[in-house]
Amino acid sequence: MGAAFFYHLTRRPLEATLPVLLGKAREAGWRIAVRGTDAGRLEWLDEKLWQGADDGFLPHGLAGGPHDADQPILLTTGAAANDPACLMAVDGAGVTPEEVQALERVCVLFDGHDPEALDQARSQWKALTDAGCSAQYWSEESGRWEKKAER
Repeated sequence: MGAAFFYHLTRRPLEATLPVLLGKAREAGWRIAVRGTDAGRLEWLDEKLWQGADDGFLPHGLAGGPHDADQPILLTTGAAANDPACLMAVDGAGVTPEEVQALERVCVLFDGHDPEALDQARSQWKALTDAGCSAQYWSEESGRWEKKAER
């Protein structure tokens, strides 16, 4: 049974934080799905990941290609075809309690400066914890990541 980790982004934007978390998930040996709500935004994230540091290359692809099942990291707006152990939900993408329980880890990344994103994350936290999922809330408000809550 996995856990949901909520990441409240206040100091660094998604395009800076996501590669760090993806790198840690890859170090754990996991396949990852990055689920978003907008294909255009995922294309933008895809481009940002390709422009990352040479020593931190993250092999990935956008869903819809012929090799989706082989991708170590798959950016998608729906179900992941790469059999992920970890799901990273961005931009308010939905996550079900069944996914949290079936996967090693679910990460919910949300913009702490966007009131709608905050409301969405609070709703997701409540829905997942009310369903019995283990969850942790992490904030970077102090300048480094600190666990602020756990259920």
